[in-house]
Amino acid sequence: MNGRSWAWARVLGGAGILAVLGRHLGTGPFLDGVRQISVWSLLVATSITIGTTVCSAWRWQTVARGLGVGLPLGRAIAACYRSQFLNSALPGGVVGDVHRGVRHGLDAGNLGRGLRAVGWERAAGQVVFTVLAGISLLVLDSPVRAPMPWVAATAVAAALAVAFLLRALPPLGSSRRARVVRAARADIRAAVLDRRAWPVVTVTSGAVAVGHGCVFLVAAWTTGSEASPARLWPLAMLVLLAAAVPLNVGGWGPREGMAAWVFAAAGLGAAQGVATATAYGVLGLVATLPGALVLAAERMTRRRDRPPSTGVPHVSGAADVPVA
Repeated sequence: MNGRSWAWARVLGGAGILAVLGRHLGTGPFLDGVRQISVWSLLVATSITIGTTVCSAWRWQTVARGLGVGLPLGRAIAACYRSQFLNSALPGGVVGDVHRGVRHGLDAGNLGRGLRAVGWERAAGQVVFTVLAGISLLVLDSPVRAPMPWVAATAVAAALAVAFLLRALPPLGSSRRARVVRAARADIRAAVLDRRAWPVVTVTSGAVAVGHGCVFLVAAWTTGSEASPARLWPLAMLVLLAAAVPLNVGGWGPREGMAAWVFAAAGLGAAQGVATATAYGVLGLVATLPGALVLAAERMTRRRDRPPSTGVPHVSGAADVPVA
């Protein structure tokens, strides 16, 4: 599947899930999720997002420094806000991260390392989040608690197998596969597993995961749910895991589908799940609006720094003549 086909598949996949939910539940849950958002929920979500954005920026800065393309924390925070806003506003949910990697790579003079820094920090964050979600689903009551021991055992076995293969593969050779393996090993050692990097990556990734889960709880309570945090937390983990599936329209699609299923399975109602996921999406978009300000400021800076036009067309081959 080429890039254009995959882009259409992502959009159509997310739109298809939303269409199915709309047919079975109507538009009421979606509208309720928007109407019931309050000022306090916006303030709480925005405050939490400040913390998660700083943690994400710190994680990215740490990984980028390990790859030799470090950047100041302030610039990393601004870029993360811009990235989150683009991820929320554009289809696919990854456009902002690609843009962040490209911009940083060009600024640092190494496009490949800039993109790899973003890729590794996002991958590390997802691994930590998946582990925390698995622990939550094992400990707390949830619709998928029964098969979770088998799922966890399978995941651990798969991770060990991948680690064994990466270690067992010969590092020598000039093939493309050998070069990729060597680059991946070097990146992981320097940027993620280094003794100065892994504590920062682990702690910040855990803080980001907890922050997103807390915003989901705020969305559930602001849309009328009276369930306890212990009952809602495993549902939040499942929904946020589904939100990472790249078949979405600006983050919408799998998140709402999973919310409808897990809330119904937990006896809280599919409509409540869709309303909660809708509110979560709106809260997340509003909380990342500083990213729009970053984009606007960058555009104004580029316009200001652009050299003024003389109004005289340039003729190829002609001598440069001063204009009176």
